[in-house]
Amino acid sequence: MWKPEHRAAADRRGLRYESDLTDAEWALVAPLIRPAKRGGRPRTVDIREVLNAIFYVLWTGCQWKALPKDLPPRSTVWEYLDLWDWDGTLGRIHHALYVEVREKGGREASPTTAIIDSQTAKGALNVWPAPSASGFCALI
Repeated sequence: MWKPEHRAAADRRGLRYESDLTDAEWALVAPLIRPAKRGGRPRTVDIREVLNAIFYVLWTGCQWKALPKDLPPRSTVWEYLDLWDWDGTLGRIHHALYVEVREKGGREASPTTAIIDSQTAKGALNVWPAPSASGFCALI
């Protein structure tokens, strides 16, 4: 899951909003975004600004209708967010930025250890109720 502290590793000075992509971040993720379809209308929206709008919503937790007017319209941003979620672009962008932040922090690109405390493991057993003899799920 994306967290604001992941973005804190980059130098955010000089940006319009703290959530905006830096030039280095944009250079990293721009190749991961598919070009516009051939044969249709040319793309008129600035894809970097669409990503800036998505990050703005994630960073601030604002409502979609509260997007600043200098970002693309919320309907456009939402359509790209939905498309990129469907085609896996968001996952690729997240992974690229995640790896970059870990490497800048002097850590391995992917963690080698996971820690689960005993309370979390016990609580996981009660998530999905088992079916009872009558065929209905009984709450534990």
